[in-house]
Amino acid sequence: MHIGFLNPQGNFDSNNSHITKHPDFGGQLIYVKQLAIAIAQMGHKVDILTRQIIDPEWPEFAEVIDTYPGIDNVRIIRLPAGPKEFLPKELLWPHLVADWVPNILKFYQEQGGLPDGMTAHYGDGGLCGVLIQEETGIPFTFTAHSLGAQKMDKLEVTSENLTEIDEQFNFRYRILAERLSMNRSAINITSTRQERFEQYSHRVYSGAVDVNDDNRFTVIPPGADFSIFGAKARSENEEATQWFIQERLARDIAETRRDLPVIVASSRLELKKNILGLVQAFAMSPTLQERANLMLITGGLDNPLQEEASDGMTEEVLAPIRKVVEENDLWGKVSAFGLSNQSQESLAAAYRFLVKRRSVFALTAVYEPFGLAPLEAAVAGLPVVATKNGGPSESLQQGDEEYGVLVDPEDPADIARGLERLLCDAQEWEYFAQAGQQRVLKNYTWESTAENYLTLLEQISSSPEASPRAELLPIHPYFRNPESQTDVFLEELSDLYFGSNQKVLINVA
Repeated sequence: MHIGFLNPQGNFDSNNSHITKHPDFGGQLIYVKQLAIAIAQMGHKVDILTRQIIDPEWPEFAEVIDTYPGIDNVRIIRLPAGPKEFLPKELLWPHLVADWVPNILKFYQEQGGLPDGMTAHYGDGGLCGVLIQEETGIPFTFTAHSLGAQKMDKLEVTSENLTEIDEQFNFRYRILAERLSMNRSAINITSTRQERFEQYSHRVYSGAVDVNDDNRFTVIPPGADFSIFGAKARSENEEATQWFIQERLARDIAETRRDLPVIVASSRLELKKNILGLVQAFAMSPTLQERANLMLITGGLDNPLQEEASDGMTEEVLAPIRKVVEENDLWGKVSAFGLSNQSQESLAAAYRFLVKRRSVFALTAVYEPFGLAPLEAAVAGLPVVATKNGGPSESLQQGDEEYGVLVDPEDPADIARGLERLLCDAQEWEYFAQAGQQRVLKNYTWESTAENYLTLLEQISSSPEASPRAELLPIHPYFRNPESQTDVFLEELSDLYFGSNQKVLINVA
């Protein structure tokens, strides 16, 4: 079978370059790469379709065709969409319609044949799946990863600030593209049942898809890469990573505290990751400060607690964290840095090193759609404290069985309680280290994820109209011709989000 992955945002290359450099990168790239490789290793041909970038700051993304070393049957195909330089995902919409989709069709025409089926990722990939299907009849699955409506909720969009917020995030296109994607896809793939019933049931998606229709949804959780994160795996830079961490601890942690366990968090510096809540929990607990240090692995910045970030949004995250550290005199107890080699292999080596100190992994995001990071930490041997909001409530708990400690991310006292539970009781630490690891090894493998995707893709490519669906939504003229009038998009978004009976003033520039 020949499968195309539609993933215009972020980018892919053989070395996983810039994996944490920009919000458009990160976890969803790892998801697509690992899934593509797992499918290819089952003997199928896979193309990861993404955007070509010709920019001195992003030299890895210029070649049209790339491969992963030692992996057969996977191609990274980069095709132009708009200007040559890197563009954030919010600015890609007109270029996907005008350039990227036509370039995909032209590429396959020159190759002599189209894929048998497509799997589209995020709303922008989903929109492209809709347009390609309309042109060629090729069916597609839609994996949203996260939906725009929840982001609008978190940004506290109101009728007064809608126009201003939309200027930055272009929800006017994202929401309507997501509606089209979930409506026109052969099936919608979610990582958890909670994602299906909570995210897709948001009022802005009403009429696009019925969340209670089992023919339109399937849950396929992603996997952890045991060859990288496994407790017995080893990377080429295993020892170098250990030495690097020891050097950073020597730089940041008081000498008498350097052998203590650590509470480790690893994420991009974004408000939604709620690193501040973790720092506040540490600050308010004398017990935690007595028993452990706090370690923040933060991506590109080498010393984020001491140096200002050039990026305003990153600085917005760091400034309140520094304030908590300063006001609670946490200097000498907190270390923050980016790994010298920002790769999954380095992160896995860091986890294995921290297991020896009986450390704990923490993910305190306000909401985490799935939460692959805690599963990767768990399979390395770290017990996990994670947000109860989102995927971890399914992956780390089943009935009364606990595989990690779930906490309320908006309650620092509850975060502290969860951390104390593991750090103050050796038996609890041992139980959750073992239980979490076994849970992941048994239930969260990329092979299983690939098998489930393949079953669906083979099904829809042989019988593309097998699944009954709601009435098809029309494709707005803008999604056919980006030069058409777009004011109506903001009006439609307002009606969907606030309700058509509420009068909203739309200020269109």
